[in-house]
Amino acid sequence: MAFILNEDWAVLQGAFLLADKLCLPSSLSLLQKAEWSRVGHLVPEAIREICRHYEHPTTVAVSWIKKVVCVLWLKVLSREADEDVETSWRENPFFPLQNSLPEVNPAVLLEVVKSTKAAPTFAHLLLYLPKSQVCTELDRLVQHVKSSPTREDDVQLFLEVWWELWKGGDERKSSGEDHMETMFAQQCARLSTESSGVTHQAAKRLKLDPEDEAASLSNDDALHILLHALKDIKHHISTTGLCLQALSISLDALYTAFLIGGAVTPSTEEKLQILSKAVSIRERNDEKPSPELIWDAQRDLRASHALSQFQPSRMKFSEALKIITEAAQFWQNTGLLKVCDSCYSTLKLEQSVQRVLAALPEAEGPEAITEINSLRGLLESLAFPAVESTPEVMSRVSAMIVSHRLDDYQDFAMLFAGKKSWAACGQHWMDCLEKNQAVFQNSDTLTKLSSTLKSELQSQSTDVSQCRKLMKIISDIFSALSLQDKNKALAEMLRVSSRGFFVCLVPPAVSDGFEQELNMAFNCIIQGGAAVASQSNLNTAVSLVARVAYQNPEAALRSCCHSAVFNKGAFSLMAAILQQLPGLRGQRGGEDGAQNDEEDREESEESEDGEKDASSGSSLLCRCLQEVINTKSLSGNENEQLLKFLGLLMMPVVANEGGERKESFLLPQEVVNIFVLPNLSAIGKSCLDIELSLQLLHTALSVDAQETTCSPHWVMNCSPFPLLYILAQLLNHTLRCWEQPAEGAVSLRYIDTRELLVSVLTSLGQVVGAEVAAAPSSWSRALFWLYNKLEELDWTVRFHLKPVWGEHFKNEVPSALLTVCDLPEQEWSSLDLPQYSQGTGLLAWMECCSVSDSLQSTMLAHLSLDHRRPDHVNMFSKGLLVALTQTLPWCSMSQWTRLLRVLKELISSGRLHVPFSLEYVDYLPLLDLRRFSCELRLSVLLLRVFQLLCGSSCSDWLSKDGWAHVGRLYAQSVREMMNSVRAKLPLSSSGALKVSESTSPKTPSCTSIRAPKMPKDTVKDPRPAEDLHLEMEEEETAPSQEVLFVLSQLFCHVQHVQVMMPGGQSEPLFLSCLEILSHYEAIMAAFPQSSSALESENTRHFFSTITDNLDNAEMKAVLKQKIAQLVSSAA
Repeated sequence: MAFILNEDWAVLQGAFLLADKLCLPSSLSLLQKAEWSRVGHLVPEAIREICRHYEHPTTVAVSWIKKVVCVLWLKVLSREADEDVETSWRENPFFPLQNSLPEVNPAVLLEVVKSTKAAPTFAHLLLYLPKSQVCTELDRLVQHVKSSPTREDDVQLFLEVWWELWKGGDERKSSGEDHMETMFAQQCARLSTESSGVTHQAAKRLKLDPEDEAASLSNDDALHILLHALKDIKHHISTTGLCLQALSISLDALYTAFLIGGAVTPSTEEKLQILSKAVSIRERNDEKPSPELIWDAQRDLRASHALSQFQPSRMKFSEALKIITEAAQFWQNTGLLKVCDSCYSTLKLEQSVQRVLAALPEAEGPEAITEINSLRGLLESLAFPAVESTPEVMSRVSAMIVSHRLDDYQDFAMLFAGKKSWAACGQHWMDCLEKNQAVFQNSDTLTKLSSTLKSELQSQSTDVSQCRKLMKIISDIFSALSLQDKNKALAEMLRVSSRGFFVCLVPPAVSDGFEQELNMAFNCIIQGGAAVASQSNLNTAVSLVARVAYQNPEAALRSCCHSAVFNKGAFSLMAAILQQLPGLRGQRGGEDGAQNDEEDREESEESEDGEKDASSGSSLLCRCLQEVINTKSLSGNENEQLLKFLGLLMMPVVANEGGERKESFLLPQEVVNIFVLPNLSAIGKSCLDIELSLQLLHTALSVDAQETTCSPHWVMNCSPFPLLYILAQLLNHTLRCWEQPAEGAVSLRYIDTRELLVSVLTSLGQVVGAEVAAAPSSWSRALFWLYNKLEELDWTVRFHLKPVWGEHFKNEVPSALLTVCDLPEQEWSSLDLPQYSQGTGLLAWMECCSVSDSLQSTMLAHLSLDHRRPDHVNMFSKGLLVALTQTLPWCSMSQWTRLLRVLKELISSGRLHVPFSLEYVDYLPLLDLRRFSCELRLSVLLLRVFQLLCGSSCSDWLSKDGWAHVGRLYAQSVREMMNSVRAKLPLSSSGALKVSESTSPKTPSCTSIRAPKMPKDTVKDPRPAEDLHLEMEEEETAPSQEVLFVLSQLFCHVQHVQVMMPGGQSEPLFLSCLEILSHYEAIMAAFPQSSSALESENTRHFFSTITDNLDNAEMKAVLKQKIAQLVSSAA
């Protein structure tokens, strides 16, 4: 894109044409430096004339000066390269502007640069050129400066160009300016190529002599050119200001070219000290601090510490040292090198001297040692006035750097946030913070700000409104962070204080405001809980909790815990929120956290309760949860929510589908150590009941939170052997749950707890057993300790810890058991237990069968019984009946299920003889009952057991709860027998339909369900004839009559037992009777031929007679209504 002529350029063109005319009889192309004064005023005046019409004349002037310098410079280079006009017209975008001006020479270019104060522009354009061409142009500049007359402004131009080169380019250039400079560089490169192409052959034939060759080499060394120029013009420096400036620049050049191996980065504090001093000095000289002033000071600072891009190729350190030393001595001798006033040049020189003195080598080659000592002595002799900078100035400088995004503004933001004294310097500190929140969106910066706020809250003269405003700003900054940075900030806050900003007593207005925000946040979350299913809503909830948690982690976690326990269904939402905020779990044990700094330690020491405030986030959550559940006793639903809440927090979180698993918010080890162990070891005194503690332990063991390769397992850090002993004690208490406990003993009245205990013991035993097997020598003492401690408990308890014992111990059983069971001596040994005297072997055998499936198989396989001898079978059957009566009341549901399996096996194998009596049969049924033999015999056996159990000799064995439990066990047995019977006569789909229709108690009769004797034209079956024929065959072969007989016997047996049981109001048995009647009715409906009308009538009468024995009128009425529905479809 070519530049075009316009009215503004015409003004500038007129100025050059007039200047050219004033040079007559000569011209601008032949103008000498001394003659510039005649025409030099025209170009600056033209530029001022152009710019005064614009809104921002200063900015426009800079742009115009840059354009003028580019055009003049290219015009000079084009003339030297003898550029073809046709080529220039096509390829040079500056051609229209160049062509409109008269011919000029380098002197005009450099005088225009000097008169328009365009040294920075000239230097920046130089940086766009190749290094060899830079040196060429520098050499041209030096020759011009040295040419007569050399005035002060010539030296100033030289020094400014030098230092601008060292400072480098301006990173803040707009795209348009950068575009102009790029085009300038392209044209320079094009002209250089064309020029070298023309002169290449001549240069190839030319052979330089040694002096010319040395001069050629120095032409590529910018430092050589500049230092030698300084050597030549040092006597032209006639003011102290120029002298200080020249010495400072030359020292910085020496330092950055020879004395550092790379960039030296001062700390932000050091940078601020220097910048603040520069601002203070400028203010004394009535210069108003501005972003431009600070930006320029920052560039000076950066250039003074960065490795120079103009590294010397020919200049030696000793040579440079000598030139600088001689110049300094010359100025000192002439009285120019004196420091009296505080000015910016003085400050710069002071910094330069300090850097060089610190970096000068103690020893160097013999050529340089003298110069080093001379320069060191000279520099050390300089005395600089002290320049102090106040906190207020430093605060304003930092605020300006942050507000205008100057160099290192993020580092200055960190410093700005952490300087507590600045917060009191004025409103500008708060204004800067409020207007530049995005700059402070960094977890480390936020930590500094939080520390400043806490100091303000603890000060004697707290400004409440300012503190509340600062707290809001900090919370807003925190809310804008990414989730990852939020967690980092939360973890850091938790490391310092679990109470956040409220580490000490704060003004009520501040704490009340936070309480309102906390309550509002959780109210919004709880009220919108149903809508938090979406990820966006969950993210909002997480942000709300994180915001209040940063202000006070303990209060936020306490609210989370309260909501999770007492707000119905909120536990899953609270767990999901906390899983998104791992920063709140703090540092885990074994992690090497960073040490608190002195301020943080002081804050912890001054905390309100005097305790160390920095704590683990996980233990903090558990502590908050304990505080919440201690406030009142928990209901069953609240216990369940607590259990599910902790269970979810122990689950490792999966970041995304197929992604790696993250660490859980709570480690199972923490939950066990904090909630389970203390509660189990203080039964009766804990806020949690035993069952909840056991459920927590079971959940913790179920969580797959540890890699299988990790060893040892986390359980081994939870006192596993004492824990196993406590669990074994609890299991021992449940074995005699219906007995009245001794005074002071633990009472576990709920036999259902035994199921949970056994499950927990099994899981824990397997884990501990694996660790013991892996390192037996490490755990041998603990293992023997546990084994010996269990001697005082019931002998069956040790079987539940078989995975722990491994092969270390034999199975110890009562000696009476060995009389009825052939067990190998290598694995089994006898115990002399007084309660197992002679004749109790089957009791011990039955107890073994109920312990576990594996032990049950062993007992059945090694039972000593010759079933070929009737007397042995008869004695065994009678003994088993007594043993079963003794065992039944103390069985849990799973144990009773095992015993039922044993009884079925013994009956089926012929080892248990149970004669089937006809006490509930009015006539001999002509049926084949062989396939139902096991169910009938088992039902009779259980009837005999209850006849013994309900007899006068056993009437005081059980409490009311015990009888209710026995009723539940018997109902379970009936249900199993009925399911077995139903499995032998599966109902068809049509039969199933009739079952559903017949189970309604409101149905007065089932006659209408099926009427096969009605005329065929009245009711037509839609099914195919083949299906009807098959169904009729199934009805003829199906054992429907046998099933009805078996169900009737079960009904009578259940009614008999219910009448015998104390109270006679066992609800489980009542429901079993209803279920039997419902299935009886369904069979009659599905198989009409199984019962005639007379048989149905007899059955109803018989069942009603049996039911009359019940004491409970309501149960009796419901059963009789159900019995009345037993009408055969054949009727």
